[in-house]
Amino acid sequence: MSSRTVVIGVDSSTQSTKAAVIDAVTGEQLAVGRAPHDVTGEAGARESDPEVWWRALGDAVAAGLKESGLPARSVTGIAVAGQQHGLVVLDRSGRPLRPALLWNDTRSAPQAAALTAELGGPDAWTARTGSVPVASITASKWQWLRENDPEAAKGAVGVRLPHDFLTERLAGVAATDPGDASGTGWYATATGAYDPELLDLLGLDPALLPEVASTGATRIGSLTDAAAEALGLPAGIAVAAGTGDNMSAAVGLGLGGAGLLDHPVLSLGTSGVVFAASRTRSTAPALSGFAAADGTYLPLACTLNCTLAVDKVAALLGLHREDTAPGGEAVLLPYLDGERTPDLPTASGLLTGLRHDTTPQQLLGAAYEGAAVTVLRALDTLLRACGLDPDAPEVAARPLRLIGGGARGRGWVETVRRLSGRPLVIPAGGELVALGAAALAASAAGGGDPVALATSWGAGETGSQLDPVERDLETWQRVTSVLDRASEPLLGG
Repeated sequence: MSSRTVVIGVDSSTQSTKAAVIDAVTGEQLAVGRAPHDVTGEAGARESDPEVWWRALGDAVAAGLKESGLPARSVTGIAVAGQQHGLVVLDRSGRPLRPALLWNDTRSAPQAAALTAELGGPDAWTARTGSVPVASITASKWQWLRENDPEAAKGAVGVRLPHDFLTERLAGVAATDPGDASGTGWYATATGAYDPELLDLLGLDPALLPEVASTGATRIGSLTDAAAEALGLPAGIAVAAGTGDNMSAAVGLGLGGAGLLDHPVLSLGTSGVVFAASRTRSTAPALSGFAAADGTYLPLACTLNCTLAVDKVAALLGLHREDTAPGGEAVLLPYLDGERTPDLPTASGLLTGLRHDTTPQQLLGAAYEGAAVTVLRALDTLLRACGLDPDAPEVAARPLRLIGGGARGRGWVETVRRLSGRPLVIPAGGELVALGAAALAASAAGGGDPVALATSWGAGETGSQLDPVERDLETWQRVTSVLDRASEPLLGG
């Protein structure tokens, strides 16, 4: 076993770091080390100390290697996939000047609206970047920082995304990739570079930003002596540019130019995310028209309220998350943290249709339905952006890949199945973000296309496949009717 060649794929998410030790030849997952993060804030604020991410990375790598039983010398490469959009500002020594603003920090909603108007509206933004500024986008957070913590903004000598920060600690090189960069709001997917006019609009010196590698699999450097000592890994191993977590999950599923194109994925986690790898660059204002890690595009829609919101409703009702039933007449839009899609950053939850005979299980089911309908409506928009008609029989028959923590829960799977009417594929691999990062690391170490490599590993192989059931259009129409008719004052938007 000690003769194996392995790579480490890192998933640095909102809540934790996972470091997967992956056989570089077969793609077999040998071990996964884990370490938690701390998230602080209230009233829309969500922040983390980036130094916690670095310490968690070291702890997760150590735990993964220990579990694998392999010596550190077996490792030939490492890559980080990180939570998107977070804003990290650095001092001259590369240390964070303040806690990072996370993707789900909604305080920057006013700045997002102002930026949208200042450039000339949503279409002007999507023509350049593929995305309209919302509270999640890094550009909005930078504007918030300039207005609310001007000393940190003025003192910054480096502006990074979470994965950029960690990659720079690994290799000593300030680098990013097109995928994660496309979520900043200052990278133009139309040109494949930072947009000078947008940087000027934001008052952001391009010298503060990392260089953009050609792909997430590009070898941007080697593990430094200091990083090697901190992580217990050999100095000089390959460090890939890495990417954002959604882009890495796409690689892990074998989605991209050398794999599956225009095949939709639904991720059920803290957020609900739908995406597909495509050769079509999206300019739909309702989507984030991201770049992918491999040179294609990754149109994506993200809702803020998914598994955590439904779990909160279950806790309020004193129910286990699986103790659920279809919602009956009740409609519950569980927008407990505001909402990103639709863009309602100050929204709160909305319950209507309550009757004397409504049961707690139905209320929980209504929370599932509200969250699922929200993200499935975004799926229809995504398919149209890929040039597909979501109602066409051949498109409706295309399997929907279901990933994330919710994909392991009966309540989520059956709700999505019932409301989508689509066949579902639930891949066998559990740590797809880390697996995709491992493919980027293996490509950086040994060459080759990361999507082709992940496909050769059997990435995204079916763990289970569920045939479609008749679509529950009655529930769909009831929920969408409430969503469409609810005024902004009702939703708090």
